[in-house]
Amino acid sequence: MTVALPPMFNRSLEQFLEHLTHERSMSQHTLRNYASDLEQFREFLFSIEKRADIPVNEIDRLTIREWMAALDAAGKKKTSRARKLASLRTFFQFLIREGRLETNPAKLVNTPRVERKLPTHLSMEDAVRLIETPDINTDLGRRDRAIMEFLYATGIRVGELVGINMQDVDFRERMVRVTGKRRKQRIVPFHEHALQALMHYLTEARPAFLNQCPPAERDDKAVFLHRRGGRLTTRSVGRMIDKYIAQCADIHNISPHSLRHSFATHLLDSGADLRDIQELLGHARLSTTQIYTQVSMEKMIAVYDKAHPKA
Repeated sequence: MTVALPPMFNRSLEQFLEHLTHERSMSQHTLRNYASDLEQFREFLFSIEKRADIPVNEIDRLTIREWMAALDAAGKKKTSRARKLASLRTFFQFLIREGRLETNPAKLVNTPRVERKLPTHLSMEDAVRLIETPDINTDLGRRDRAIMEFLYATGIRVGELVGINMQDVDFRERMVRVTGKRRKQRIVPFHEHALQALMHYLTEARPAFLNQCPPAERDDKAVFLHRRGGRLTTRSVGRMIDKYIAQCADIHNISPHSLRHSFATHLLDSGADLRDIQELLGHARLSTTQIYTQVSMEKMIAVYDKAHPKA
């Protein structure tokens, strides 16, 4: 296919961000990362081309490699450079799908090799202790307890949790429908403890949050609300969990995502099949889920070294 009039970079960038905002199921945090990464590339283009705008087909792999080298010289970590390159690849792939470009120059640039870190997780005892930290005698405590119970019971992402609507929850069967990456939906079960915490929040706290909000501004569909009656954001949930982590003095290096990692690791330790865990987590590839086998293996080796008389 021949592109007669290659689009200009600036307008293409605007259209790509509009596409992400309106047509892709992405968190605001992810959208901000895309916008930031590509804006940095736009500034780099301006610095070397001395033009306010250029056709997208003039951007080749050498230009992108030059950008990667500049980021390296500026002290950017490999993880940061890899993410920015991934953002650029997605942008060019969008232009190809739209018929505005023939090839993706970013695919010809090697991704910085990033050491894959093992996911951090809580012990079963610490997971229970963290979840039970909120004061369930308060409305916010009831909500926060329900959130953490639900995250640990299902292994869903925080972004998936805040997207849950009342109609997505089957209270009788204890199942929830969640919408994950690329708007792919899956059904995830949850246990009785999570159900009790959820019902306590829904009957005691959620109505109070809705009553504090003008009818026109209420989000009646959302399960998890902030105190003013609107849908919680991923950032709000993250800050909330960080607050309780800080209250548990001897729990360190744990993030809100660690409840998801704990869910997967504890299931695997208890004998769950890896493919079942993959389905529950919503991983597209089994290789992504297999990282948890390394976590369990490291734990097993540590137990062996400690327990075996000749180790």
